[in-house]
Amino acid sequence: MTYQRTLGRSGITVSAMGLGCWAIGGPFWNGDEPQGWGEVDDNESIRAIHSALDHGITFFDTANVYGAGHSERILGKALKGERSRIIIATKFSSLFDESSRQVTGQSAHPADIRKACESSLWRLNTDVIDLYQFHDNGYPPEKAQPVRETLEELTREGKIRAYGWSTDFSDRAEVFAEGPHCSAIQLQLNVLEDNPSIVTLCERHNLAAINRGPLAMGLLTGKYTSETKTGIDDVRGEKSPSWMKYFKGGKPDPEWLAKVQAVREILTADGRTLAQGAIGWLWARSEKTIPIPGFRTVEQVEENCRALEMGPLSQEQYIEIERIMGRYHE
Repeated sequence: MTYQRTLGRSGITVSAMGLGCWAIGGPFWNGDEPQGWGEVDDNESIRAIHSALDHGITFFDTANVYGAGHSERILGKALKGERSRIIIATKFSSLFDESSRQVTGQSAHPADIRKACESSLWRLNTDVIDLYQFHDNGYPPEKAQPVRETLEELTREGKIRAYGWSTDFSDRAEVFAEGPHCSAIQLQLNVLEDNPSIVTLCERHNLAAINRGPLAMGLLTGKYTSETKTGIDDVRGEKSPSWMKYFKGGKPDPEWLAKVQAVREILTADGRTLAQGAIGWLWARSEKTIPIPGFRTVEQVEENCRALEMGPLSQEQYIEIERIMGRYHE
């Protein structure tokens, strides 16, 4: 049986790992700044999603802006005929032009949230979004209540089943946690970079802690060295956004690569690959975590899905890693 977890207080059961569908959106831009992961093969993306289904994955996370709508379209196409057993999460706030694949702005106005929801429902070819997430990490918490109330209305109307906020800040997450149908916070979390305040909040409020960046933008796959060069249309490339910390100048940051090396031996014990060990650490971190590694190929999906068979790292392995990373407290 596939390892499973509950999507917070929604009570929805999902596979303990989902798939993050950012990369399969293909290139999109904010001016000349890349926001995607380079060119993709849509047929391979669909094959990879089908492979995930075969391996017991039931949770797929995307956003309307990924590929300027393209990720949602591909996911909707791939899941045709499978909708009843699949949980779909998507996000809103970015405004974009599908034809030019350009991000044009952001909005949290209630009318724009409703418009975005209808557009996502159409692209995903579904009648309801299982988890609808606010996609503005730094939105002022004092302004967030109307966003939450709009999402409560959409829940009552049956457009969405539950909602959450993709944010790394606990003061923002607290605002949404007060909403009855808030079920998840999506946060940056991996073995190299903990976020105890959000994890604790999720445990306290019975919310799922959905982990974006579980493989540190690829550093925890072991496929990148100090000399690896990413493409110009890649979010990790030379023109990467200011928030991109793992890669600088289109190459992996040496400081982060050193952290990978420090924990590699423990993560790859028990016959795990580096990526499988990193996913196992997330499950050992908390009962609320649901990692959503990205993918572009069937091979990537199959490797990550094998982590489901191995489950969490042991408590001893987890504690040893925390000691190495300087985070362990008796």
